[in-house]
Amino acid sequence: METGVRVIRPPDRAADVASGAMRREAAVSEELVGAKRLWVGYAELDGGTVSAAHHHGEAESVIYLISGDARFFSGSSLDQVHDARAGDFIWVPPLVVHVEMNASATEPVRMVVARSTQETLVFNVPAPEGWSPTRAREQETLL
Repeated sequence: METGVRVIRPPDRAADVASGAMRREAAVSEELVGAKRLWVGYAELDGGTVSAAHHHGEAESVIYLISGDARFFSGSSLDQVHDARAGDFIWVPPLVVHVEMNASATEPVRMVVARSTQETLVFNVPAPEGWSPTRAREQETLL
């Protein structure tokens, strides 16, 4: 394995554990570059798609939106709604259940994801009974 500075190009990334329709690839990981305390990767949601409800255990996560418009649902009832667009950073504290949704039906959302651990901590969990992103959107417009 090389030591020192590394350039990781798109073909060098490795498929990683994902949630729902999200695709996730590792770019900086112990396996790929020997990183010990940091995981960084690329994630993408096609138009109109949604991740599964999940959390990342004890890891802190940061998401940077490269392109697209996303809606994040969080909290035990997934009732907290956060809209984000290209250029925004999203911080996800440890153990916080969340769902990423592409707000566009046609354009992909492209993201860089960083986590505070090398462990693949992706814990998919059941969504609250009766919850769906479209129902959450409808309820929000009624408020």
